[in-house]
Amino acid sequence: MLEDNLNQSIARPELLQIAESVAREKSIDQNIVIEAMEQAIQSAAKRKYGQELEIRAAINKKSGEIEIARVLKVSEIVENKATEIALEEGQKRDSSARVGDYFYDPLPPIELGRVAAQTAKQVIVQKVRDAEREKQYEEFKDRVGEVVNGLVKRIEYGNVIVDLGRGEAFIRRDDVIPRETFRPGDRIRSWISEVKKEQRGPQIYLSRTANEFMAKLFTQEVPEIYDGIIQIISVARDPGSRAKISVLSKDNSIDPVGACVGMRGSRVQAVVAELQNEKIDIIPYSEDVPTYLVNALAPAEVTKVVLDEEEKKVEIIVPDEQLSLAIGRRGQNVRLACQLTGWDIDILTEGSESERRQKEMKNISQLFIDTLNVDEVIAQVLVTEGFSSLEAVAYVPISDLIEIEGFDEKIAEELRERALASLKEKEEGLMNDLDKIGISDDLSNFEGLNPAILVKLGNANIKTLDDLADLASDELKEILDDIVLTSKELDEIIMRARASWFEEDNKEVKEEERKEDNNI
Repeated sequence: MLEDNLNQSIARPELLQIAESVAREKSIDQNIVIEAMEQAIQSAAKRKYGQELEIRAAINKKSGEIEIARVLKVSEIVENKATEIALEEGQKRDSSARVGDYFYDPLPPIELGRVAAQTAKQVIVQKVRDAEREKQYEEFKDRVGEVVNGLVKRIEYGNVIVDLGRGEAFIRRDDVIPRETFRPGDRIRSWISEVKKEQRGPQIYLSRTANEFMAKLFTQEVPEIYDGIIQIISVARDPGSRAKISVLSKDNSIDPVGACVGMRGSRVQAVVAELQNEKIDIIPYSEDVPTYLVNALAPAEVTKVVLDEEEKKVEIIVPDEQLSLAIGRRGQNVRLACQLTGWDIDILTEGSESERRQKEMKNISQLFIDTLNVDEVIAQVLVTEGFSSLEAVAYVPISDLIEIEGFDEKIAEELRERALASLKEKEEGLMNDLDKIGISDDLSNFEGLNPAILVKLGNANIKTLDDLADLASDELKEILDDIVLTSKELDEIIMRARASWFEEDNKEVKEEERKEDNNI
């Protein structure tokens, strides 16, 4: 210890009292204040005895004495005489000295002048401020996700600075509810979204627009949520305007919606008041997706739900007079329902859906009339029975065709043969087109691409595997047009096309590594 190596000292028992007072006032460790004082004294001593010297100062934590010493390091080769001492010279002073040891030469006490005292003050203040910031960071870093109360300190360009008692927090303009106004001194409740270290100290970011803030407010107001009996599944918000929250009860005897609403709406009204009268729809969660989607679109009535589980898309059919209610003002209701459920929702009226279905049926009927050489009656019967393509007629079990009223085995066989012949003709036509287009072998032999897809690609000037690999999935979807493939299938095709790129990169890396090994 430095204190034990020095004989000369300055009696300063009042330093300990000052350190203790500052530590108590700032709620920080007294050792940090003492360390700051030692650094300040070192800085002042260097000013007096020379900046090139290595000087250490220490304050005895029992007596308050200041001890100052010059530090010399024992070295075999002395490069800096101000901070180093030769081994031979060191052994003259102490026979047990070794390279790397230190000698502490006591220095006379110093009197702090005006400049030195000011410098010392700045060092101490900065050190104490850094300690305060570190303490603030340690206090709040594990509190992300909590709701805190504070007082508005000031407003800067729409951003709100909040006094949390032991630190300041920051609410960005985007995290304040629209049309919400604050004045200095107002009490404010917010959700801690982020705590991070920055150059100017730890920054605590708050939010009043986050979905989690609403969830936390309900947790505080509804004991059943706090106790875990009711679970908040999802939240969707248009801050300051409208929100939807889905809840699930783990106890069948407790109504989750009723519990969240409370007696005469007391619980939900407390949340609404905090969120500037934001209208809140409380939705019962259901594992049955259609039911959940219908609930999410409330208050609109739903006639029919058509799911596409692969694409996670859904068509919602509503009565004509319910369309505006289902969509909501500026699409608000359907947008919040999408966010709440995680499904891509498309709203159709019964009239438009019926019109679309009739158009589709007409197109398919015409396809059967043209390709199977049948009359309109038979074509419509096939459509009515659920046949939507030539492939369906060609490859369906013969028994399914015979079961259709008015169809016998002979008619069924004839329809299958005509469908197969039409498909074969179509394929031959596509192959002829392929020969004319000039598709490369690597693309034509690529797994997962049928002739119809290859023709579409060729017409779009995609003629090699590299051309295909260069595409994005949305570009490929646009090229294929009426050929229906899911987003997953499109992504898979492109990634498989790019596999050769990764193989080439690996080869180059291995080649570089081999060359480096040979050079070594």
